Amino acid sequence: MAEINSQPIYRIMDLSEADRPRERLSTLGAQALTNAELLAILLRVGVKGESAVTVGQRLLKKFNGLTGLHRAPFADLKKQHGLGDAKAAQIKAAIELGRRLTLESPEERPVINSPADAAALVSYEMSALEQEHLRVMLLDRRNRVLETVEVYKGSVNSSQVRVGEIFKEAIRKNASCIVIIHNHPSGDPTPSPDDVAVTRAIVQAGKLLDVDVLDHLVIGQGKWVSLKERGLGFV
Repeated sequence: MAEINSQPIYRIMDLSEADRPRERLSTLGAQALTNAELLAILLRVGVKGESAVTVGQRLLKKFNGLTGLHRAPFADLKKQHGLGDAKAAQIKAAIELGRRLTLESPEERPVINSPADAAALVSYEMSALEQEHLRVMLLDRRNRVLETVEVYKGSVNSSQVRVGEIFKEAIRKNASCIVIIHNHPSGDPTPSPDDVAVTRAIVQAGKLLDVDVLDHLVIGQGKWVSLKERGLGFV
């Protein structure tokens, strides 16, 4: 903890002006701040014995980073020392705005030219989900995203997935191609045998329906796997 005259700093106002998060954001830009400093701006004030930055550091450590804060139930977050309903709501709202920003394009719909493009649109949110979800990204002839729809929630295996459900919205909205995406709550995106079996069935059905299945992505904690790149289910 930084010190001035051997006294620990517990308040943002005790920092030199150049070191205060809001002033640093104003002069250097938000990208120059640490996650703890950005949280401190949301929190505005700390608690007895902790500055707002220190509270931010504590929260990040407690919940294992921003993804953990995103995943944490609101009820758990507001119980943390120094928060409560209002500050917990501010943190949740800020993280949600960040998530929504990744889904928007200022001029036109996002274009999918690679597995990384598709993963970038969904991995932030889906890596924080506590249950398994299967979603279908619908694309037009120019590979622009029309919509991403959720088809299943819960365990995704070959015995439960109905191929007709996968293509229902794609046919209704005249999508030319799709990307299948699901998450592994364990954090390990390694495809399972069921993932490969589901992919194989979906790819075959797509050929019959004239809807190209571009890929199947498995989202983990901070990483993802493309089944097509690995030649799983697309052979």
